[in-house]
Amino acid sequence: MKTNSGETSVLSGTTISPGMAEGQIYLYRDILAATELPTNKEDYSVDAEIDRLDCATVKITEDLLHLADRVEKEINLQLAGVFGAHSAILNDSLLKEELRKEIIDNLVSASSAVKSVFLRWENRFLLMESAIAREKGEDFRDISVRLRNALANVTGHALEHIPSGCILVAQRLLPSETVFLVNQLTRSVLLEFGTVGSHAALFTRQMNVPCIAGIKNILNVLPDNGYALVDARKGIITVNPNQKAKANFKKRIKQYGEALKLAKSSSRSPSVTQDGIEIVVNANVGCIADSRQALEFGADGVGLYRLEQFYIGRSVPPSAEELLEEMRLTLSPFKAKPVCIRLLDIGSDKPMPFIGFMAESNPALGRRGIRLMREYPELLNTQLQAILGLKKDFDVQILIPMVTTADDVTFVKQTLQSICAKRGIRPPLLGAMIETPAAALSASDIAPYVDFMSFGTNDLTQYTFAADRENAAVAAYYNDISEVIFRLIGLVHDDVPMMPLSVCGELAGREAAVSRLLALGVRSLSVAAPLIPSIKESIRKSNLSDYVPSR
Repeated sequence: MKTNSGETSVLSGTTISPGMAEGQIYLYRDILAATELPTNKEDYSVDAEIDRLDCATVKITEDLLHLADRVEKEINLQLAGVFGAHSAILNDSLLKEELRKEIIDNLVSASSAVKSVFLRWENRFLLMESAIAREKGEDFRDISVRLRNALANVTGHALEHIPSGCILVAQRLLPSETVFLVNQLTRSVLLEFGTVGSHAALFTRQMNVPCIAGIKNILNVLPDNGYALVDARKGIITVNPNQKAKANFKKRIKQYGEALKLAKSSSRSPSVTQDGIEIVVNANVGCIADSRQALEFGADGVGLYRLEQFYIGRSVPPSAEELLEEMRLTLSPFKAKPVCIRLLDIGSDKPMPFIGFMAESNPALGRRGIRLMREYPELLNTQLQAILGLKKDFDVQILIPMVTTADDVTFVKQTLQSICAKRGIRPPLLGAMIETPAAALSASDIAPYVDFMSFGTNDLTQYTFAADRENAAVAAYYNDISEVIFRLIGLVHDDVPMMPLSVCGELAGREAAVSRLLALGVRSLSVAAPLIPSIKESIRKSNLSDYVPSR
């Protein structure tokens, strides 16, 4: 039911980027629109359409390079990698051949061929029922729109003209559209479609723009030019509030800002519970900008350093020397501090051009992380060689993704020990990610081969409940703050009580979960940089001697 102009209503959704904001509502309706010029059948030529397609491909490739450069400078390198991946997709030889075949066999325009072929590719990914595969489908939709607009000589974009300081309301935001938020000073974003792992979530979180998603039929229930109070901490939107509600909200925003400022001022100090237990709060990083921001917000070290962005969009994987250079730059703010590097977490649902697309009926349950590296050991060898090159300047730790059994760990450990023996150096600390129920239940079997364990609660929740966190149809089952997840964490602690435990998933950034995690034996949390101050404050308010967990 649509909220009428002046009528007060309260809506709720899912927070994908925290914060608070207020402002005028701006409805953005043409997100999926692409302009197509009518084809003159008398002038139609297959060769001409293929030439038009090739020219448009070259233009969009150049645009994507400029866009990646802009995002790297204005946001961060990790998100710039999205557009490097778009460029790789656009220039994929199989895709190009399918586009040409569509034009030749069906005698259609280049634009019609793009529309048909990209829709087929998009649907292939959507049918995988995987979170990351569906994001890849979103990428294909984005490229399709850009390419068809280039064929129609459309150079502008509607989001270039959104009002500054508005509450942007849309069905969804594609990666290239999210970039327009940087200079528009958009106060908040409200979406019908979007999840905590979507491109929209990654971009808005990085830009500190509050964002709430999951609002059904959003363009019909929210009034254009209405006024909204957005509490993206609780996922609540108040539409057309009265003056009293506005005044109260302004006070809450001020209190929220002051609390953040206070937390940030003390964020460089150790986080110690009221009963004297010091807890490490690290940062999740992917590029130099992330590391600098993490240091500014008081990170004790790096708890999760992702390598995927160095592989995205490449026709050949990076060499050990290239990888070492990139890692040394990214981690430079954390010399002499602990830095935990997660080995490459790619798989059939995150295909790389140099491996190719490995069709699997259910990629989420297929080859990814350590499973893929066991199949391609040269990938593992390159990463370990590069990581060991950091030991001279950094307190390096290595984290193995997607561990299921002890064999996954011993495979890495043996390779690592062999390389270290040849170099005459001591191996760095080795950890296992606990992100499958099997790993949690096998902790005592895995423990002899690792120095620490880190819970990846996003995947742990997904695999425990058999519920893809990107699938709206099963959203009610995906609950990372469920008692079940805490019981699994507690079970690991009970089975290996002397094992250092950390959490690097979304659950680590939830203030309400901090005391519970600490009571279950977790002594290290790794979160996005902006969350560090508030998580440290939550730790300082905790008193574990008074907390009796029920499990």
